Amino acid sequence: MKVTMRWFGADDPVSLASIRQVPGVTGIVSADYDTPVGQVVPYASIAQLRNTVTAEGLDLDVIESIPVHEDIKLGLPTRDGYIDAYCESIRNLGRAGVPTLCYNFMPVFDWTRTNLNHPFADGSHALSFDYEDLAKIDLDAEGAAHLPGWSTVYTPEHLRHLLQQFRALGTDAMWDHLAYFLKRVIPVAEESGVKMGIHPDDPPWSILGLPRIVTDERALERIIDIVDSPANGITVCTGSLGALQSNDLPQIVRKLGARDRINFVHMRNVAITGKKSFHEAPHLSCLGSVDMYAVMKALVASGYDGPLRPDHGRMIWGEEGRPGYGLFDRSLGVMYLQGLMEGAKSQFNSRW
Repeated sequence: MKVTMRWFGADDPVSLASIRQVPGVTGIVSADYDTPVGQVVPYASIAQLRNTVTAEGLDLDVIESIPVHEDIKLGLPTRDGYIDAYCESIRNLGRAGVPTLCYNFMPVFDWTRTNLNHPFADGSHALSFDYEDLAKIDLDAEGAAHLPGWSTVYTPEHLRHLLQQFRALGTDAMWDHLAYFLKRVIPVAEESGVKMGIHPDDPPWSILGLPRIVTDERALERIIDIVDSPANGITVCTGSLGALQSNDLPQIVRKLGARDRINFVHMRNVAITGKKSFHEAPHLSCLGSVDMYAVMKALVASGYDGPLRPDHGRMIWGEEGRPGYGLFDRSLGVMYLQGLMEGAKSQFNSRW
């Protein structure tokens, strides 16, 4: 497996030079943050990003992400133009030598949390989600000003309109629109040498009345059946899927791995604290609800050799920065994951 870390570009408080010092990390997961959603990500932007990364002795392994325009998810008449732009962006990734694209199909909001500074007794803090707290936020009246982590990209009027459209859409239509998108973009990705990995909905259930469909094993298998291609794969996020207790993560890995459809892995832990409530946990299995070693053993047994990164670390040792993406706790996570990897490989090889 290729061990990577997320980097948010020149404005990231965590530098590439610092990431390079984390033992075992050889790759970077990043994105073009300047191109508006729906427009073509220029080749020059990706090439410049790649050159910046390689100048530090690292590889640009994953673009996470190129956002899917809401008109595509809604199935509006304008979607074809946006899909054409998406296809051209994929071609540009291929030209720049980027092998993996992580994306999602979540309506309106990406990952959603209700607290970016959930406190722990040891003085550290992390991200958390409480379903009851989210239900108290009236986005129709207040806009998104009170939704933690949400960066305003819509006017309040446009946001209300989007919420109304998606609430009326339903899950069946969302599936239809995802299938339409995949049938257009996957052949382009395959031709361009780019593997796409859809990220599970985070959290993996409906929020704010919006339809969410990428939530469990059955959904992931349905997605890879839409277009039978290695380019049509999954980003296995143990935190997103692990927030839903009914998800058997090792089994999901085994099933997807058997079909060679795991194209990227986010390894993180969550502690389930109630019905549809959780907080991010340190990566260690014993401190959360995810058996990280069981997942790693399933990855090794499946022969997965693609990119893997830690995710959503705590803020520790007085560090300040982007919530979930400080250097220190993610670095601890990297070392733990590599220990699991060594143990899993040793155990697997000893059978033969």
